Amino acid sequence: MQDRPARPRLTRRRVLAAGATGIAALTVPAARAAPAADLRPYASYWYPDRLPPGSPGPGITWRSLRTWTPEGDGDLPFNKATVPLAARFTPPPAGTTARAGQARVCALVSFAHTSGNPSQGSDTADFYALTHWAYLDELVFWGGSSGEGLILAPNAPVVDAAHRNGVPVLGTVFLPPAAYGGRLEWTRDLVRRGPDGGFPLADQLIRVARAYGFDGWFVNAETGGGDARLAADMRDFLAHLRTHGRGLRVTWYDAMAVSGDISWQNELNDHNAPFFRAADSMFLNFNWTRSGLLASGQRATALGRGPYELWAGVDVEANGWDTRVDWDAVVPADGPHRVSYSFYRPEWTWRSLPEGGRDPGAFHARDDRFWSGAALDPAAPPTGPWRPPAAAVADRSTLTGLPFATTFNTGHGTAWYERGRRASDAAWNHLGLQDRLPGRRWTLRTAGPRPRVAFDFSDAWRGGSSLLVDSVDNGAGAPVTVELYTARLPLSEATVVDLAHRTDPGSAGVRVELAVALEPGRFTYLPAGELPAGGQGWSTVTLRPGALARAGTVHALGVRLTAPDGGAVRWRLGGLAVRDGVPPVPARPGPVRVTASRTDAGGTAALRLAWAPAGRRLGPVRHYELHQVLPDGRRRFLGGTCGHAYYVAGLRREAAEETTRVEVRAVDELYASSAPASVIFRW
Repeated sequence: MQDRPARPRLTRRRVLAAGATGIAALTVPAARAAPAADLRPYASYWYPDRLPPGSPGPGITWRSLRTWTPEGDGDLPFNKATVPLAARFTPPPAGTTARAGQARVCALVSFAHTSGNPSQGSDTADFYALTHWAYLDELVFWGGSSGEGLILAPNAPVVDAAHRNGVPVLGTVFLPPAAYGGRLEWTRDLVRRGPDGGFPLADQLIRVARAYGFDGWFVNAETGGGDARLAADMRDFLAHLRTHGRGLRVTWYDAMAVSGDISWQNELNDHNAPFFRAADSMFLNFNWTRSGLLASGQRATALGRGPYELWAGVDVEANGWDTRVDWDAVVPADGPHRVSYSFYRPEWTWRSLPEGGRDPGAFHARDDRFWSGAALDPAAPPTGPWRPPAAAVADRSTLTGLPFATTFNTGHGTAWYERGRRASDAAWNHLGLQDRLPGRRWTLRTAGPRPRVAFDFSDAWRGGSSLLVDSVDNGAGAPVTVELYTARLPLSEATVVDLAHRTDPGSAGVRVELAVALEPGRFTYLPAGELPAGGQGWSTVTLRPGALARAGTVHALGVRLTAPDGGAVRWRLGGLAVRDGVPPVPARPGPVRVTASRTDAGGTAALRLAWAPAGRRLGPVRHYELHQVLPDGRRRFLGGTCGHAYYVAGLRREAAEETTRVEVRAVDELYASSAPASVIFRW
């Protein structure tokens, strides 16, 4: 991608393109060095066909997409996403400036290096745990470099989390400029026609997306030296990929022109329109202008498409919310939106934190500001030059059916909790375990002071985090209503709502009510108990909102908090579930096998495990969780996955035991667990 000339800088985008060149060695941490016996699975990456000369760097494996087969892919069970793409709807926006049915938002995110990107999370909370899915319409799993591989498939945790929130995920095809190691032969390899006139590598890309469970490809061809014939082949390649993919999305980046030259147009015009027609959407390079976007949207409409199938690139990699953007050129405040837009590298909110200061709470505070604005209120008009997505784009929701449950688990943490008790002290990340989280950060109703609302990682009911409401101080007797979820959930006399909540030590007492909107924007309240001052551990309560109406629809859920005696309240919500009765727990998983293992001298072992999926005879499965059974009978949490294979990085031997039992349980949407299936590992 072309950088803006007005802001010359060395960015991580340039570094990714540079791959194994000297400039990358100076600016990017070295790729992990993988021992020969390394069992950890990683996200997959390939060259189209021919490999570079020489040998790959440490931790890098060179592969050809042409020779890939699902049967020969040993990491496929760990990389396969299993959560289907959820349907979603658009509720009335929180603020008056956000619009439905107009501009959409895309994000190009580099979660890690092209090589060394773990398939199933890792043992650190220092991770870009994206949670603002409500404003996204497409996520590109960005990466690729000349020294590692040009084609990058998304890993399963990212796809599973995105799909749970209705967001499609694209892999990346990146053909870098020659200055960053690009070779025109790789472009020619990619679009080489087969004997039947088709495109074998387009068919391979389709096979990969189907096998891995993601939604399409972002194609970025920036290697110069081509001609009109090569450009025509690229156009037909895109059309083949889109047509034969049958539902797979194809997004084209504005770089190659119909002449075959690399010529960023920054608008839709005669030089790139054939590529746009062949693809589903097009990312317009960053140097767009107000007049150019207006003309681009009009041209897209004239082509029988729509203006919102164009993404205006917004490069936030270096400056985040301090990036200068002509927002009225894209999403005017006083008229219809011109086009959609795409953030390039919004993980700035994470990477720009200082080393040693990237704790989960600090990251989420910055990420909420990026997406919701400095006021952390999507209903507040934006102030200052930054226009967050919440101020322009209506959020979406997938809460349309029961059961629904959340423990406000963001997909990473410094420990793992089960029913309020620590089941592991190890830090972790795995986006596939992330819950569906509140889409609006944060919509509050109060006549008194506005409290701070945030995800907190110092305590949890389940997973790695809980929702903390801090400093509810209503000296004037003003309660605070925290709106959590927009929904279209069915309500009947059998519907119940479960809450798990607590106050922290030092907190004032608090009266808690469940807020239920049976009409959009209008809440009624059910008493959920009074928690005494000082914090006395977790409490659970079951409520019956069917008492409000025998039948109907729940349009929103929240809580109302009141401090009866005044004072500052630190109240946390650990779990919220809506159900009709008690569904059966899932069936036990099939037999568990150790498919590979490596024992270290220090008394730890790495294991690859696989099992047959639990049958759906009893109840559906959300994900699977693994525990180590300790000699005293206690269980230690090892991890979880939505798939049917898992890599255990460091199984710890206890008290010189000769064998260790590992249990696998199926977990449903209400976090009820099946009976365990187990395997014995012999030391």
